[in-house]
Amino acid sequence: MRGKTGGSGKTGLAKPKATVYTFGHSTRSLQDFVQALKNFKVKVAVDVRRFPGSKKNPQFSREVLGLELPQAGIRYVWLGELLGGYRSGGYRRHMRTKAFREGIRKLVELALKDRTAVFCSEALWFRCHRRFIADRLTRMGFEVVHLYDSKRWSIHKLRRHQSRRP
Repeated sequence: MRGKTGGSGKTGLAKPKATVYTFGHSTRSLQDFVQALKNFKVKVAVDVRRFPGSKKNPQFSREVLGLELPQAGIRYVWLGELLGGYRSGGYRRHMRTKAFREGIRKLVELALKDRTAVFCSEALWFRCHRRFIADRLTRMGFEVVHLYDSKRWSIHKLRRHQSRRP
């Protein structure tokens, strides 16, 4: 897989179990968000926002997405209770909980069946908890692709200091 910011995807490792995409809705329009998911042929959009609503961007409320995404042929799944950010004690600590393991199990189950994207509100994956989810999935043998818009993407790589489990 190649992209404007992506590499060849060659890691010398076995073929990945599946590819999981990550995306941040930021302040873009709902139409742009949906178009980006469709361009990458995403069939399931997994919302990992703990609080799935926005006064500034009401088009990304849980209710609106639950209605609009299926009309675009994309299944909407909210896993924010299990995988959402803003955790007491930090997200690394949350990663050691039963809730996180259950969220990852559900996410993996979805990703093995259909092309899946994990999303939250932050535009840049390295500024939010999607980086931790991406690290875990990468360690589990998944290819993780971070989407920046409907055309630009990059493949997730574990950095040296991230190669050990949190």
